[in-house]
Amino acid sequence: MTNQFNFEDAVKALQSGKKLNGKDGVLTSLIKQLTESALQAELEHHLANEQAPNRKNGFSTKTIKSPAGNFELETPRDRSGSFEPQLIKKNQTTLSDEIDSKILSMFSMGMSYRDINKHIEDMYGMNVATGTISAVTDKLIPELKAWQQRPLDSHYPIVWLDAIHYKVKEDGRYISKAVYTLLGLDIHGKKEILGLHLSENEGANYWLSVLTDLNNRGVKDILIAYVDGLTGFPEAIAAIFPETEVQLCIVHQIRNSMKYVASKNQKAFMADLKPVYRASTKEAAEIALDELEAKWGDAYPLVINSWRNKWHNLSAYFKYPEPIRRVIYTTNAVEAVHRQFRKLTKTKGAFPNENSLLKLLYAAY
Repeated sequence: MTNQFNFEDAVKALQSGKKLNGKDGVLTSLIKQLTESALQAELEHHLANEQAPNRKNGFSTKTIKSPAGNFELETPRDRSGSFEPQLIKKNQTTLSDEIDSKILSMFSMGMSYRDINKHIEDMYGMNVATGTISAVTDKLIPELKAWQQRPLDSHYPIVWLDAIHYKVKEDGRYISKAVYTLLGLDIHGKKEILGLHLSENEGANYWLSVLTDLNNRGVKDILIAYVDGLTGFPEAIAAIFPETEVQLCIVHQIRNSMKYVASKNQKAFMADLKPVYRASTKEAAEIALDELEAKWGDAYPLVINSWRNKWHNLSAYFKYPEPIRRVIYTTNAVEAVHRQFRKLTKTKGAFPNENSLLKLLYAAY
């Protein structure tokens, strides 16, 4: 064991100009002494309760990282090898959870591993390898898996469903993958993300498996589901939740419509389209749609047909009062979540694997 370093020695060392933190800092030496004393007490307690003959057997040494600085820790051993230290476990190289908490906090704010390392070095005077940071953030993965499988409420008045896309490395190349976000409004009026699901591309077949997962986790019914214009999406919802009202996002429909309208006509077309989705009743909206077709049907038949073919799901919100309509006729609620995700991931061009992406989004949530 190293020489004892008592409180008076520490004060004298500080008065003589010795650093408080760092490898040779006063506080580091005190932490080392206290830790080794505690481990020695652990071993003595272990030996006192052993049934078989056993005794002390020297020390093993390893470098411990602490908020005050790094130090060489001498861990006492026993002859039989049955001693399992609890304060600093055999494979543990970090003294305090404080550093892990700092790493997870910075990671959840979208900071890169390089920036995290720099901040840890500035705060604690210690260099943290990329592998160490990755190991700390990987602690989120079991928590993420449990969160993805957690039981849900049986009924949700509103669920918004949408996808956001990222580049993820797979089989040596980067491909675009969709993260499916399910945002629910519970019966108490609180929003929560019900799930994050990852797939190579956005499609109705995959949505079917996502909705099945919701059902398996306890969701029995959804009053209204709000989705974008994905083909087959309403049918996928009806297969799992047949009583659910499906509302297609009006904003997505408008954006898709304007792609087919010549730029010189867009302002006039939008002025004539507004009475359709801003109407006070479904009947008034259908009259406005007839007028839109009479004026623009010959020029843009694809646009008009799109509104006609999807009208059942585009017009569902008209049966609700105006305050509710403003909330439900777009997927803005879930898009707001995606805007927050983009803020965190904007500096990351791509992700090395699926877990690295999902654990970041989960940490942010």
